[in-house]
Amino acid sequence: MKALILAGGAGTRLRPITHTRAKQLVPVANKPILFYGIEAMVSAGITEIGVIVGDTRDEVMDALGDGSAFGAAITYLPQDQPLGLAHCVLIAREFLGEDDFVMYLGDNLLEQDLAAFVDAFRTARAGDQPPDAQILLKQVPDPHRFGIAELNDSGDVIRLVEKPADPPSDLALVGVYLFDAGIHEAVAAIEPSPRGELEITDAIQWLVDQGRRVRCELLTGWWIDTGKLTPLLEANRLLLERIDTTIDGEVDEASVIDGRVHIGAGATVTGSTIRGPVAIGPGAVIENAFIGPFSAIGARCRVVSSEIEHSVLMDDSSVVDVPRLEDSLIGSHAEVMRSRRKPRALRLMVGDHCQIDAE
Repeated sequence: MKALILAGGAGTRLRPITHTRAKQLVPVANKPILFYGIEAMVSAGITEIGVIVGDTRDEVMDALGDGSAFGAAITYLPQDQPLGLAHCVLIAREFLGEDDFVMYLGDNLLEQDLAAFVDAFRTARAGDQPPDAQILLKQVPDPHRFGIAELNDSGDVIRLVEKPADPPSDLALVGVYLFDAGIHEAVAAIEPSPRGELEITDAIQWLVDQGRRVRCELLTGWWIDTGKLTPLLEANRLLLERIDTTIDGEVDEASVIDGRVHIGAGATVTGSTIRGPVAIGPGAVIENAFIGPFSAIGARCRVVSSEIEHSVLMDDSSVVDVPRLEDSLIGSHAEVMRSRRKPRALRLMVGDHCQIDAE
């Protein structure tokens, strides 16, 4: 089995951060989002991975390399224009060959073990009625906002509806799909949707209409599309909940470490309080500061005489003399500072290499 990971989107909902970087490489819990997907594939025993890349291909290729750092072999597949998920399958035809494969959206994060989802497909494929595809579904409170699946009494998919006004169920499609080689016939048969894209939902519906079996698995844990600030911070919170205390840096006697805190090698904490869960990257400097729960401070960041909570600071950024920063995403090499203290908290999304003087 192979994997096809989609990492070509522009990330317009995360601007200004994505003016200068791939959205899939924005970190949560101090690790790029895309890395979680690659690691999940390898944990599931899938090491031949194709990565769809777009305008940010150079950055993605530089971050992932040949895949050997993850225990995988990565092939890059350029998509010159964002023409839909089914188009990604179309351009990956040569790489995928006749193999079964999992398709995964590179900016999604899942709590569920991907290996179990893959194993379920493998087991079903060895049975008397092997499926041609398998999708992952999640119950949602607002199904009109999603692609929705309608199932028969056996639990197989009989219809897919995109953002229905009158939803036939509350089961939304999560960005993970498993296919056999029959999907190539489907993506070649469908036409572009009104928005000009080849939709993977149309390709799956084509399989259903041709009498092919499409089975589903229900996601019981959380699922987050990290394409906006609020869900990205929520993903950061959920992943920080998993960390254990590891202190590889230096913490002076005047500092207090409370709860689960990871402090990377070469980081220094002086006269500060760190209340976890918190991740502090290697080489960071925390001085006379308070770092509150659900904060991820990147490598070589500086936080001086400031309070930070429920925020992400990307590598090489600095926050100085800020009474309180919360619910924020600060890009790499950015500076946030203020010289006059005020009682209100700052909530910011700051792009790379920006400087904010918050008077």
